[in-house]
Amino acid sequence: MQTNFSAAQLADSHMQASEKILRTCVHCGFCTATCPTYLLLGDELDSPRGRIYMIKDMLENGKPATKEVVKHIDRCLSCLSCMTTCPSGVHYMHLVDHARAYIEQTYQRPWSDRFLRGLLGALMPYPNRFRFALLGAVLAKPFKPLLSKLPVIGGRMAAMVDLAPATLPTRSSYKIGTYAVEQRKKRVVLLNGCVQPVLMPGINDTSIELLNRLGVEVVLAKGETCCGSLPHHMGKEEASLAMARANILAWEQEMAKGGLDAIVITASGCGTTIKDYGFMLRDDAAFAERAAKVSALAMDLTEFMATLDLPAQPSKNMVVAYHSACSMQHGQKITTLPKTLLSQAGFTVKDVPEGHICCGSAGTYNILQPEIANQLRARKVKNIERIKPQVIAAGNIGCLTQIAKGTGIPIVHTVALLNWAYGGEKPAELAGL
Repeated sequence: MQTNFSAAQLADSHMQASEKILRTCVHCGFCTATCPTYLLLGDELDSPRGRIYMIKDMLENGKPATKEVVKHIDRCLSCLSCMTTCPSGVHYMHLVDHARAYIEQTYQRPWSDRFLRGLLGALMPYPNRFRFALLGAVLAKPFKPLLSKLPVIGGRMAAMVDLAPATLPTRSSYKIGTYAVEQRKKRVVLLNGCVQPVLMPGINDTSIELLNRLGVEVVLAKGETCCGSLPHHMGKEEASLAMARANILAWEQEMAKGGLDAIVITASGCGTTIKDYGFMLRDDAAFAERAAKVSALAMDLTEFMATLDLPAQPSKNMVVAYHSACSMQHGQKITTLPKTLLSQAGFTVKDVPEGHICCGSAGTYNILQPEIANQLRARKVKNIERIKPQVIAAGNIGCLTQIAKGTGIPIVHTVALLNWAYGGEKPAELAGL
């Protein structure tokens, strides 16, 4: 694609990176075939190609974002399926991230959007605040029909309440600190996260138990924050970079104490962002090299598990539908590894039809765009149920929450099944199987 950015514009590294991405696009349209919003809405402006044209026009001409542009960029899930499909290697993720930050700087959103986005940004990245908010959502469940009738914001507030669990989860028994083993093979930091330890604390608990049992010392690092993906995908660049810097400092302290073999991540959405720290902080003289080092250490739990040479286990006689989160398959390009680990652990693993299509979670998307998210969930659940699994496995908290609201089939994090196969307890969700 031909571009006409001025030399002054290209002096800015963000514009320079986006201009390079734009020039890579040959507007072939392959991306439209796998874009969830284009498949649902049939609007060219709700396809990656259409959004790329809008972003080019906005950035190249220095225009403030318009209501129309914001509508279509907001509808993008950042599922990155287009990046998997694109034959030209267009790095759409960095382009749309830049567009969101540009929108945040140049567009005045309606009060309802500012309120809801501000609320999510102030609560979700902070575990104690989020736990308090979750309690409020649990108590508000009986009033969901009334919430949905509120003007302008009601549907999204109702979606937020609907996604909350029926009861407030019990706190994790694991605190900040080091969980050592007698014969240590490896030492890792486990990302504690923000939403996950509140909403599903068992994921990290089970991960620590499994890794310890396999001879891995696990650290929950002091000073760690949200990975930054939540503000990052809402265009709040400075907030996300501040979180990235805080995490780098926290993890560097652990590197200095006893070295690290990996920074292990159990939420693939977080993993995609942490693996991008090197790019996000490339202009920060104090952090650029350190961020790249951290990104190189970041591994999804399944990537790390593959380094441990685990023995094959007897058959569990259980059919598992593996849902590959978009951030896992499109963002991190981890596709077959989780299925291989599950098969090796004794499970019969089946692919989900249309597995490349997003479930509609996408961070805060299922709150900010509930109508589209609900349609995508229904489509995903229908495809999962077609293969008649006994259990669904996934590696991302958002997907687990989203899909669970649409089906009665038990759904668990991949680590819960691996832990069971390698000496841990059977997941409570599977008690009747």
